[in-house]
Amino acid sequence: MEAIRELTKNHVLGNPTRLAITIYLLPRGRGPFKDLQKVLEITPGNLDSHLKVLEKAGYIKVYKVITDRPRSAVEITDEEY
Repeated sequence: MEAIRELTKNHVLGNPTRLAITIYLLPRGRGPFKDLQKVLEITPGNLDSHLKVLEKAGYIKVYKVITDRPRSAVEITDEEY
């Protein structure tokens, strides 16, 4: 519980949506943008804004996956929390 309290003091992870993104990705390692959007029930623009903050801080990496069409995927990094 103490570790979670410390995370909320982090200026990047203190935001509930960004913390939820991180918690979602931790056990999975990575996930599609659309899955994150559906789970968090937020707009694509809102999710993109939060992902940019997390990526700038080094917590995640956003990249394109080419399947039948280009799709965005999100991967957690080894950054210390």
